[in-house]
Amino acid sequence: MDTKDWIIIGLAVLLTSALIWFVCHQRKMKERAYLMREALRNRDFSFRLPLKGMPSGDKACQQLLNDMGQEIRTLMNRNEVESWQRLTRVLTHEIMNVTAPISSITQSFLDRGDVKGTPLEDGIRAIRDTSVGLTRFVESYRTMMHLQKAVPQDICLRDIVESVASLYPSLKWETDSSLDRTVYADANLVRQVLTNLAKNAVEAGAEKIGVAWTEEGLAVSNDGKAIPAEIRNEIFVPFYTTKRDGSGIGLALSRQICVTQGGNLSLRERPLEGFHVTFLITFREGRPRPYRTPMDINRII
Repeated sequence: MDTKDWIIIGLAVLLTSALIWFVCHQRKMKERAYLMREALRNRDFSFRLPLKGMPSGDKACQQLLNDMGQEIRTLMNRNEVESWQRLTRVLTHEIMNVTAPISSITQSFLDRGDVKGTPLEDGIRAIRDTSVGLTRFVESYRTMMHLQKAVPQDICLRDIVESVASLYPSLKWETDSSLDRTVYADANLVRQVLTNLAKNAVEAGAEKIGVAWTEEGLAVSNDGKAIPAEIRNEIFVPFYTTKRDGSGIGLALSRQICVTQGGNLSLRERPLEGFHVTFLITFREGRPRPYRTPMDINRII
């Protein structure tokens, strides 16, 4: 065979290889689309499909879709928080309007001499105590309605974690070099979230807490009692609690703190190795950048 034949054979091999790669590539993209569609259908916005072996353009698009899942979950949580705020604002107002006069009237009866020492006293006191307890319950939620305004700045995660760890010396804290990083958030509010998570861990019987930075965000794990699958979607609902003396606002408040700073707080589907529960805290990626209008984007394109 002469040179021309070898060139033809080489081109044929090259075209065949390119065709095989194209077919395989399209098949993989179809599989990725199917997996993402199923994740969205099941309201699982934590999906992160691998980027290895993808061309730069496809890799950028896949990275965008991975990040979009996180953004969708954050927006849904933000809308959920705002919905609970609007609903509870109305409920708390109406409840307070009812309980205030009940407490006042029953207390006036308890102060009367013809009531003290009679069978009526126990019944009236029970009514008064119930109304007072309901008032306190409503007041506990008002703390969520009046959060201090976030003052975000560059903070070191290790400094925050160590300050919270000093409050719980009975726990074994496991950290690594991944915490030597800076995030853009309000230090006091992040400290409050970590304190709430540590408090919940202690109440769940935990002996150790692990804090590490992962590609998903800040993972805060503990070896306390696992959270049953049937209540995983309820633990961030205001007032929901499985504790006898719990108020049910700890995790709801913590999520609201994260959401108001452009981040999120969620429960990881599978705990990190060595732990029974893992929460994920995400932060705004750096300082907010100016929004690009469609006209700006058209100029770029």
